[in-house]
Amino acid sequence: MSGTTRRGQDQGRDRDEEGRARNARPRDGLGRPLPYGEPGVDRQPEGVVRAPEETVAEAQALLDAGRPFHAHEVFEDAWKAGPDAERGLWRGLAQLAVGLTHAARGNVTGGARLLRRGAGAVEEWAAGTGTPRPYGIGLAELAGWARGLADLVERERTPVDARALAPRLRGTGPV
Repeated sequence: MSGTTRRGQDQGRDRDEEGRARNARPRDGLGRPLPYGEPGVDRQPEGVVRAPEETVAEAQALLDAGRPFHAHEVFEDAWKAGPDAERGLWRGLAQLAVGLTHAARGNVTGGARLLRRGAGAVEEWAAGTGTPRPYGIGLAELAGWARGLADLVERERTPVDARALAPRLRGTGPV
C-alpha cells in the first residue's frame, strides 16, 4: 500500500486533532509556506470568536506588524462567527487585508483586484446598513486607501511594504 490507507488517504499528510488535512509547514509574515524546519512566524489560531472591538484591535496590531495575511484570518473568523448582518463588512475587510498581502508578495493583478473588491464591499455594506463607521472603522477612508494602494501597485509593479502601507482601521492613511 506504500503509505496510503485503504481509503486512499496519505498517512504522511499533516492533520489537525480532528484528522482534517492541515498544512503544518511554517509560514513567513505574509503567510507563504516555508520549508519544514525553517523558523516561521506564529500562525493565527483559526475559529476564534472575538468581540468586534477585539477583532478590530487584533487585526490592526497584525497590520501594524506587516502581517496582513494574519489580519485577514482574524477578519475571516469574524465573518464566519459574527451575525449575518455583518458578514459583508468582515468579508470586505478580509478582502482588503488579503489584497495587501498579494500586493506585498508582488502579485500586482491579484493585489489590485482584491483591494478594489474589498473597497467596494465595505462601501456597499455601509450604504446598505447606513453605518459608515462600525466599531470606529472609517469605511470611506479605508476604501479610499485601498483604491489608492491598488493604483500604486499597478503603477509601480513591484512588491509593496505591508508594514509601511498598512491602513489605519480607525483613522486615515497608512501607519
